[in-house]
Amino acid sequence: MFAKYSKIAFSGIVAFSILFTEPAVSQVKTGKQHLEYTQYVNPFIGSAGHGHVFVGANVPFGAVQLGPVNVFEGWDWCSGYNYASNTILGFTHTHLSGTGIGDLNDILLLPVSGKVPLTKGTKEDMVTGYGSYFLHKNEISKPGYYSVLLDKYKIKAELTATERVGFHKYTFNATNDAHVLLDLADGIGWDKPVKTFIKKTGAKTIVGYRLSKGWADDQRVYFAMEFSEPIANIALYDSTAIIKGKEGEGVRMKAVIDFATLKNKQVLVKVGLSPVSYENASANIKAEIPTWDFDKTVKQANSKWNAALNKIQIKADEKTMKVFYTSLYHTMFAPSIFNDANGDYRGTDKKVYEKANFTNYTTFSLWDTYRALHPLYTITQPDKINDIVKSFLAIYQQQGRLPVWHLMGNETNTMNGNHSIAVIVDAYLKGYRDYDTALAYEAIKKTAMQTRDGMDYVQKLQYIPADTMLETVGNALEYAIDDWCIAQMAKALNKMEDFAYFSKRANLYKLYFDKETTFMRGKLANGNWRTPFNPLSSAHRKDDYVEGNAWQYTWLVPQDPHGLIDLFGGEDKFLAKLDALFLITDKVEGEEASPDISGLIGQYAQGNEPNHHIPYLYAYAGQPWKTAKLIREIDDKFYSTKPDGLCGNEDLGQMSAWYVFSAMGFYSVNPANGVYVLGSPLVNNATINYKGGISFKLTAIDNSRTNMYIQKAEYNGKPFTKSYITHEMITKGGELKLYMGSTPSVTWGVKKEDRPL
Repeated sequence: MFAKYSKIAFSGIVAFSILFTEPAVSQVKTGKQHLEYTQYVNPFIGSAGHGHVFVGANVPFGAVQLGPVNVFEGWDWCSGYNYASNTILGFTHTHLSGTGIGDLNDILLLPVSGKVPLTKGTKEDMVTGYGSYFLHKNEISKPGYYSVLLDKYKIKAELTATERVGFHKYTFNATNDAHVLLDLADGIGWDKPVKTFIKKTGAKTIVGYRLSKGWADDQRVYFAMEFSEPIANIALYDSTAIIKGKEGEGVRMKAVIDFATLKNKQVLVKVGLSPVSYENASANIKAEIPTWDFDKTVKQANSKWNAALNKIQIKADEKTMKVFYTSLYHTMFAPSIFNDANGDYRGTDKKVYEKANFTNYTTFSLWDTYRALHPLYTITQPDKINDIVKSFLAIYQQQGRLPVWHLMGNETNTMNGNHSIAVIVDAYLKGYRDYDTALAYEAIKKTAMQTRDGMDYVQKLQYIPADTMLETVGNALEYAIDDWCIAQMAKALNKMEDFAYFSKRANLYKLYFDKETTFMRGKLANGNWRTPFNPLSSAHRKDDYVEGNAWQYTWLVPQDPHGLIDLFGGEDKFLAKLDALFLITDKVEGEEASPDISGLIGQYAQGNEPNHHIPYLYAYAGQPWKTAKLIREIDDKFYSTKPDGLCGNEDLGQMSAWYVFSAMGFYSVNPANGVYVLGSPLVNNATINYKGGISFKLTAIDNSRTNMYIQKAEYNGKPFTKSYITHEMITKGGELKLYMGSTPSVTWGVKKEDRPL
């Protein structure tokens, strides 16, 4: 799928492959010693092709994601940047990473020498409009830092960030021709400004806001800027119309900021963001970057990333080290902080909630991330789980239901299911309960009793007729997963009537299984299967599935693999069909097939999230060695250190979370039962530093490219025959040893009592 990129000679690939090959030997001090894992992170991985990852400067879970924006060229520029580009229009302070829809890219700054145009340059013409060409060899990106040379202006731009503040450093070619363009009109494809405001408030300060409508229907960003040099002159425009004075409100406000003779040819800019007010944005600057020490802020950002990456310490071959730590890095872009340093935030109801006693988060791509990213957080981010749930509950109280896909205080209703339910239940069952648990149960139950998108049929314990709406199979299978989760929380709370009811709903997936064709299919109101039927066919947003086909959706029962095996009529038939999924040579059919069906092995699509658990299903039928072989094949084919090193959208960390888990040798098939199915570790050892000095260590003995199969295992020195581990094993600490070999073991993990629950 990346053939069009393979023909492009990326001038920077060689440079970056050299940059990231030094061994991790240095250490930094961040309260305690941490290994320097940031050297293994290559932020350009996933920035070409369909990866859509953010490239720029940020800190873990930061509200500010400050990076370059290219001339927009379509879907593959959803983050604002694609490695295929050689254009930069400026640097914006908010981005999405890996999404299939674009938004944000708010508050554009561009350093300029010479005349300052008010309209954007184009891919073909960077002379008459603003912006510049650049070369990848003059571009650096590493955790917490980004720099590039803007060829047109001969200006070096450097960026770093804290949680709520972006920090720019511009080095000009001369001391007397320095300008900065501020453009509030800019936003990528889907985003349009509604109201914008700029005001000069002091010799070195500007404030304002940008209200826009896009994927987030009502986004509000307030900003404050502090410059290191006095502003000699400021000219305001609404689009290209002159606005007199030092403040102006319009739809597309811009400012051209001029500076007199500079010291050291440099201008530094601190930009604080707030969802509440520009006063709060200014306070965020004072709280997070009170000085003008740019290098210190870079070092602090690097230290924050090192501390975060040290949550999991691995030893592996060079390629795996790079892909692993880049993946772990990508898992910490979202959810992003959505309140100010003083705790204030703007709710879904657009009211301001002052001094909240929890960290409020936004940017929840739950259809993607409930599968592995949130389970990963329960072992790597234990200090954030309760606040994520509190964020969900605040949204519930403000909009009347839990979030589906929440962005900047807006419910986008994007994608299917109610997967905040799975995230809450997973947290609750794993012992994260520092929130109102009664409110949490109320929220998940009320959310599950909506009548939208076919849930009225689900409530009656009926299938959703395929002639009443689209995507019925995709919807129903996702609802069944959430309903299984509710049943487990109901049981834990001794709400046995609810347990019985939601258990029945969780089993509704069986109504979509056609035993004659052995596929999940759409069923019409009259009880007949929809015809004609082609399991290879995909019509994006126009058929019974969601970004997939029947071959891929037949397996979407992670809450009950044993029940799915029974539907097939036993293990032999189940295994034969599962083998066929990976071996079939027929291609996906349909002129309008989803572009998300990518990273194919047979009809298995690693590039799309509903597939991610499928390789691990072999363990439920007693053939774990087939999982092992597939994990190695997926790693070889679809994860690399190149800019097109992801086979599908990153989707705010899910594509990378799959890799982080799988590289350590296990995966969360069921997103909420605390069971991790073993596969084939790509690392030689991994230490998960859970909390409070508790660590879980996994060691793969005699591991190699050929020794991919687990022969036997030991846990804390005793034989371990299960083909899975539990969350409790990780959180209690200990060591799991996996003895690897070149041929499948016919005994390890095979017995029924040793298979995953």
